[in-house]
Parts: sequence; structure tokens; C-alpha cells
Amino acid sequence: MGKTHPTGTRPLAPGPHPADTEPVRPAKATAAAVTTATAVLGATAALAIAAGRYASDAALKAPAGRPLPTEPRLTVHSTAAGQITLTRALASQRPGVYGLSGDGCHAVVGPVLDTAPHEADTVVRRLERVTHGTLEPGARVWLTPQVHIGDPHAALGIDHADVDIPGELGPLPAWFVPGNRDTWVITVHGLGTTREHPMVVMDFLRRQQLPVLDLAYRGDLGAPRSPDGLGHLGETEWRDLDAAIRYAVRYGARDVVLYGWSTGASMALHAAAHSGLRDRVSGLILDSPVLDWETTLRALATARRTPGPLLPLAVRAAQGRTGLRGDRVATTADPAALKVPTLLLHGPADVVAPWGLSRQLAGKRPDLVTLHSVPDAPHGAMWNADPARYEEALRRFLTPLM
Repeated sequence: MGKTHPTGTRPLAPGPHPADTEPVRPAKATAAAVTTATAVLGATAALAIAAGRYASDAALKAPAGRPLPTEPRLTVHSTAAGQITLTRALASQRPGVYGLSGDGCHAVVGPVLDTAPHEADTVVRRLERVTHGTLEPGARVWLTPQVHIGDPHAALGIDHADVDIPGELGPLPAWFVPGNRDTWVITVHGLGTTREHPMVVMDFLRRQQLPVLDLAYRGDLGAPRSPDGLGHLGETEWRDLDAAIRYAVRYGARDVVLYGWSTGASMALHAAAHSGLRDRVSGLILDSPVLDWETTLRALATARRTPGPLLPLAVRAAQGRTGLRGDRVATTADPAALKVPTLLLHGPADVVAPWGLSRQLAGKRPDLVTLHSVPDAPHGAMWNADPARYEEALRRFLTPLM
């Protein structure tokens, strides 16, 4: 019988202790695993940040004169006298008059010609004119609300002056079309277009004898860049519109009507609320207004095939890069903040700026806001879908303000 330990317990049997048989994890291996995990997490975070920045570019770096990611490409199948055959799609079947742009070409197309012979997968539209380049079969094109190219004289035969407006970042080019009235209309384009877009209503405004100041603002061709090289969806650009108001008043305007499309409509709302000359703003015309920049950014990022889980990162990236804050937009678009008659031109087919927000705004301020709804029109293309009804809505709204 073996000897007992002084404490009265039996000593361990000879051989290796159980603890001695367990593998010992070296400290270096543990440190390496932690380092690897940290590196993976860091790389994942960096990829997420990069993806958020890329997704936010859909709105913050939307190039002027190029299609928004929501606008599909179409193929030209053939052309004939006064006709063009395009790929059948929801876009190619839209009612109305549109620009048709491609790399190196631009044309104007009218309504769908239902009586023209065509294949099951094509649509025939009226071809109004080719304004630039040629439309070859196989060319990739897209519809745009921008019908005219060039300046007012080249595109419409309207006399105008090229003027420079002193802005906080430098001179802002603008076209001035004179008129006999002392109420001026200042027009501002929006996402994916240039100052050529407002020319769709320029002849109408000229016939009303209203002076028109058509503005190019920061980021546009010939205008200064924003300090960070990004668009701010109207939150900083409105100061260029403020400069245009000051210019108009300096050169004889008693009152101004601010007329904006898309983010240009957001600029108009900001200027009406914050300009030092806001008492000179007698009316607002808001076409496809961006009233919630986060929703617009998400829509554009989604059209770029950004996965749903990354959309919040796109919003945070936009906030971090530009300082955009939803509360400031909400304050500007607050129904209680409106002080002047406002015409809203919008429709339920707009997937970039939800028209439900326009309906809410109109419903809460029926004393000041008139809503002209346009079915089957994409973002910024309310005039294009039905020019006659659109211009009649403009005439009714502007007549008391002239």
C-alpha cells in the first residue's frame, strides 16, 4: 500500500498529469489570430465605407447632361422619314415630346405612332428632328426632358444676352431673355440636366412678356466648382440662386418668381426661406421637387444596383461628405414656412422624388399651393408628358403675379 501524503490524501499515480497532456497555445499564435481578425474587420469596414461612397456618388456626382441611373438605355433599330424605331420598353412608350440623346447625337422625338408597322419588341415614335450627329441602327440612346441644345438664339431663335452673375464662389453664367414686365422668372435646372433644360418653357415665358434669367450654378459647365467637388442637392447651391435674385433686383426686377426643377426646386425653397431678398420672391414654381434628399439618394443608389443593406451606408456617406441633414430640408419644405403662392408640377411616375410628398405639401397649404398632377412622366419631365396642359397650368398661375 502506498504512502499517504501528510495531508492524508493519496499521492498521484506515476505518469503524466492530465494538465500536462493538453496542448499549450503559444502567445504568438493567439496574437496572430487577433491581428488577422482585426485586419479582416478593418478591411470589411473599409470596403463598406468605399461602397457607401460609391453609392452616394449617384446623387452627389450626377453629371450634368448625362442620364440619371433610373433612365434605361434604348437601342435605335431604324429610322425613316419622320419616324424612329426603338426598343420596346416602358420608357420608349411614354407619352409626349422628349429629347433623345446618345454619345455624339441628339434628336427630338414626339408621341408613339400606334398605326405605324413595327415588330412586337419595338416601338415607333415620331422623329421631329435630329439636332446633332446621326442616329445609326444599333446606337444606344436614352430619353431626356432636355429637348433643346445650344443657347436660346440657336435653339429657339430668341434674342438673349449672356451675363455673368457675381456668386460667392465666382462668376455664374446665365442667359437673360428680356421682357416688358418688372416681374422676372429665374429658372434653375436639376439633376442630370443643364441650363438648356428650362428652354422647354422659355418661348412660353417670352410670350407672356416675362424677363427670364436662366442660371448655371456651381458645378455646371462654365461655373465654379463647389469646394469639395460634390453636389449638395440644393443645400449649398441655393446661395447661387440668391445671387441671381440680387442680380435681378439690381437690374430692374420688382419681384421674382423662382422656377426650379428637381434639386433646382429645392434651391428655390431654400432661397424663398433664407435669402436676404426673400421679400422680393412673389411666387414659386416647383417641378418634380426633391423634398426628401435621403429618399432621392436611395432611389438613385438603388438604380445603380446598390444592395439594400448598403443604402444606409450611402446616406451616412453623403452626410459625412457634404454635411447634408434631413432636418434642414424638412424645415425648408415645412408647409408652415411657405409664404408665397406655389405651383407644384409632379406625378406618381416619378421614382426619384416621390410625388406623395408634393401631395402632402399641397394638402396642408391649399391656401397657397396648387398641385398640377401629371401621369406617366418621369422625374423632371412634367412638361414633356403633356406640354399643352402644363403650359396652361403655368399661365393660370403666373397671370396674377405678372
